[in-house]
Amino acid sequence: MQNTANAAGTDGPELVDTAPLIEDLYPALATLREAGPVHRIAGTDGRPAWLVTRYEDVRRLFADPRLALDKRHAAPGNYSGFSLPPALDANLLNMDPPDHTRVRRLVVKAFTPGRVEKMREPVRRVAEELLDAIEPDGRADLLAAYAGQLPIIVICDLLGVPQRDRRDFRAWSDALITPDPARPRAAKEAVGSMLRFYTELIAKKRAEPADDLLSDLIRVRDDEAGDGGGDGGRLSEDELTSLAFLILLAGYENTVHLIANSVLTLLDHPTVLQELSEDPSGLAAAFDELARYEGPAALGIRRFPLEDIEIGGVTIPAGETVLLSVASAHRDPAQFKDPDEFNPHLGRSGHLALGHGIHYCLGAPLARMEMETALAALLRRFPGLRLDVPRERLRWRPTIRARGLISLPVAW
Repeated sequence: MQNTANAAGTDGPELVDTAPLIEDLYPALATLREAGPVHRIAGTDGRPAWLVTRYEDVRRLFADPRLALDKRHAAPGNYSGFSLPPALDANLLNMDPPDHTRVRRLVVKAFTPGRVEKMREPVRRVAEELLDAIEPDGRADLLAAYAGQLPIIVICDLLGVPQRDRRDFRAWSDALITPDPARPRAAKEAVGSMLRFYTELIAKKRAEPADDLLSDLIRVRDDEAGDGGGDGGRLSEDELTSLAFLILLAGYENTVHLIANSVLTLLDHPTVLQELSEDPSGLAAAFDELARYEGPAALGIRRFPLEDIEIGGVTIPAGETVLLSVASAHRDPAQFKDPDEFNPHLGRSGHLALGHGIHYCLGAPLARMEMETALAALLRRFPGLRLDVPRERLRWRPTIRARGLISLPVAW
């Protein structure tokens, strides 16, 4: 992999070219991982960042309290990110303790394994209805018609988002996660639309509360805000709006690609596909290997050192952006035997697809249940499932942040 010249005014080593990470992710990561544990690259916002590639370092740094998520710890001019308004930015992906601990405690009960298990049958019914709609056609873009539909229905039902308000959400999400260079204002417009959407939705729920998670969070906010909220066990108004934003965005985006990537992996491994079609109870055990082999998060959330830290002999100054390469860690032969092979029978554990440490994915039980349910229904209904285009024509989204297909044409 070739190095590129530094951007003007940038201190430190030359930036590694990130184009190969988009064009051919895993071979490019292998080259970087073998060359060293840390590399200077152009980050997700185009500014210099440090990419950590080896499993041991990535896992350790996920839980290292010296790495902050709060953007206020970024050095001046070092990071720009999405530039979200305060009403969407006060979320768990930009918080450290004690604020992170306080806000997470208010919502974690909604995602306990017991509560999620009670949702399994309603999720199964949604899956069956989506498959009913496409079955007569004999072919479909499974990403758009199934994997992209199920999670948004589930998370909107959980939060209490009305059916009529769901139609634009995928376009907003795509504009944020995978910006279109031909539409430079699309991301900003999506943020504005989302802010109006959540503000209006919370106002409606305040006026007409229902039996849903958002109404519960509003009650917590309004009953305990007292002198203005934001301290103790309370929730500020910005935190309430940001929490709804994060639950809907994260609950949708990652699960869509977890399902679609898993379907592709199984299609690439017909023996395992056949095994799971005949005995879908094996999906629970296969989840961890599917998440390791082709998980939806190529990178962990960016972090900022509170002090100078050393990784593999490289000193990273305080306030610079650190990116933890989950995709590289998952293919690290120092941790996983034959990491580029998919084999759910090896019982490989320790994947980082759902994070690690205090920022471990809040909705992990829900994501696991949704994927198991979605795949079980799909394999039972369409035992002859196959790709409807040559494998080499499939395209991944052009971003180093996430690992997701643009479409998944299949037939049955």
